[in-house]
Parts: sequence; C-alpha cells; structure tokens
Amino acid sequence: MRPTPADPVAWNAYLAEGNATQARKRVSADVLLRDQSGRVLLVKPTYKPGWDLPGGMAEANEPPHEAATRELNEELGLAVTLHDVLIVDWVAPHGPWDDQIAFIFDGGTLSEKQVADVQPHDEELSDVAFLSPDRAGDLLRSRLRERFQVALQALAEGRSKYLHDARPLW
Repeated sequence: MRPTPADPVAWNAYLAEGNATQARKRVSADVLLRDQSGRVLLVKPTYKPGWDLPGGMAEANEPPHEAATRELNEELGLAVTLHDVLIVDWVAPHGPWDDQIAFIFDGGTLSEKQVADVQPHDEELSDVAFLSPDRAGDLLRSRLRERFQVALQALAEGRSKYLHDARPLW
C-alpha cells in the first residue's frame, strides 16, 4: 500500500525514493557583461580551449543566478547585480556529457572602474578581453556562439529566449 501524507515519515521516504530515480541536470550560468562602449567581456579558461563568457557551472542545489554571481566573484572579483535572464537553453547530450540547462543572464554595463579592474582572480582563467560583439562571436565555440548571438537579440528585444541546443524554438 502506498503511503499517504497522513503519515509524514513514510510519505517523505516514498517521495525521496522517487526523487532518487529522477534525472539530474547539469546547469551552467553565464553572464553577458558590457563596457560603456558596448564591447562584451570574454574570459579565457585554463581548463579548456578557446574563449568563453564569464560564469560557470552551478554546484549541487545552487540556483543558477547564484552560481553566476558566485563565479563572477571567484574568477574575476566582480560583484554585479543581474538584470534579466536572456537565455534558457536545453543542451542535448554530447560527447561524455549528459544534457544540461544553460542560462545566460544580463549583467548590465560595468563602470569604467570595474572595466579597468577586471582581471583573472584564480587559476581557472588566464586572460580577459572586452571585444566588439562580432569579434567576441568569432572567438566562441560554435554552440556558445549561437547562444551568444541569440542572447544579443534577446537583450535588444527586451525579452528572454528559450533555446533547444542553441536554436530558438519560437
């Protein structure tokens, strides 16, 4: 007989058993940051080739927006207030990786002082650069480049976009 909420201990054990068998999603949380002239910030990770948007992977049970701000603080020493979600992208399994939910948040425009002070703060980054959106797009891996370009559209339109493997569904 299935437990009911009338027996909270048995009910929670039953729910926990179901929870243990459900899928877990990896979550990435990147941030689109700009300087006063509209250039975007890219970072160069030491643990993978190429350039990336600032941000990173969420830890277990960490909300995506908190992962984004934590990563900015740890890797760049930046404290920013996130504005909006620009992108939510379901990324299909690829290579050794399971599927993932990828967020890009609008981090707004940094002050001149913040721009001047931006530099790697830990061993995960080797370099940072503010680049025109076109040049930044040229340096990003194809999947991230597509997501980045849609994020720029979302910013211009003032509305979030939902993607399926970096492609808008509507």
